[in-house]
Amino acid sequence: MKTSRVAQVTFLFWVIKILTTGMGETGADYLDHTYEPVIVVVAAFVALVLALVWQLSSPKYSALRYWTAVTMVSVFGTLAADAVHVVIGVPYWVSTVAFAVALVAAFAAWKRTHGNLEMAHINTRSRELFYWLIVLISFALGTAAGDWIAMGLGLGFLAGSVLFTAAFAAPLLLQRVPGVSATLAFWLAYTFTRPMGASIADWLALPSERGGLGYGTLAITLVWTSLIIAVASLSARPARKRVWSTSRH
Repeated sequence: MKTSRVAQVTFLFWVIKILTTGMGETGADYLDHTYEPVIVVVAAFVALVLALVWQLSSPKYSALRYWTAVTMVSVFGTLAADAVHVVIGVPYWVSTVAFAVALVAAFAAWKRTHGNLEMAHINTRSRELFYWLIVLISFALGTAAGDWIAMGLGLGFLAGSVLFTAAFAAPLLLQRVPGVSATLAFWLAYTFTRPMGASIADWLALPSERGGLGYGTLAITLVWTSLIIAVASLSARPARKRVWSTSRH
């Protein structure tokens, strides 16, 4: 059987995933407020397409290709979700519900086509295309949900960080309970990494009048990008024992 074309789910996987969500949030905000938004969205889309083509052209897993694609999904997903609210005027709660429905529909189509949603079985082009569709929708959903909680409901980014960290940790703990699907627990935790990382990054970056610590979007983007590179390089070393499996049901 062919090996999976995407990253193994280890402790470092979760670390990098959370870092990419935060970097995508502050990176998109910095670009959107520094340059012409339309040009930024188009450039981010082109970069995303190139990153995905590069990833899909590889016959096996490559840490550099994979995490580059995830990072570009994070940036473009943030810009797309923000555009739905800022440009079109769709309320955060509406876009959250819409993206959630789209995510469930994508999962159903993947399940119907290939029979399972396990990371270890993403070893064909068709499975991987479904995977990246899920990743993109989950990033957009997380962006909308995070903004809804922090700004739409007025809870702020610190409260959002705590709330979504708990939502992320819960499936990791519950997956050890007999009868709980590890695959379902994985995808729940995966989806919650987006609003979790974004809320933490926003809290660190935004000024105090917006409920943040005021370190700035550019500074947080650069720091988190450096951490992504460092941890991804570490993860590319010979694999150690996996700490998570999505193959148990």
